[in-house]
Amino acid sequence: MIGDVTTTTLHAALSGLAQRQRVTNDNISNINTPGYLAGRSDFESTLRSELRSGKTPGVTGGSVARSLEPTNTNGNNVNLDSETVIATETGLRYQLALNALDGKYGLLRSALRTQ
Repeated sequence: MIGDVTTTTLHAALSGLAQRQRVTNDNISNINTPGYLAGRSDFESTLRSELRSGKTPGVTGGSVARSLEPTNTNGNNVNLDSETVIATETGLRYQLALNALDGKYGLLRSALRTQ
């Protein structure tokens, strides 16, 4: 049960979400840095592809690309409102995945206690 697809998928999602949070924090930290282009983290497409092909997902962070959104006059394209929404959404998704993983481990603990 510990090495099942669901548990591995949840671990991969937590890893990807943690990376997204780091990228978002970097973006916010560089909001006033001239020429800084916001980073965007994508792990969902790789995770989805691996699951559809029947593979066990790898626990990698995913890919990070620079945003192609328009820049302001100093060449920076970080938008604090967007980054705040991304950070909030990422935190909520992380908590959801963590709760799901805790539920899986809770089932394992219950099964071990009954033996």
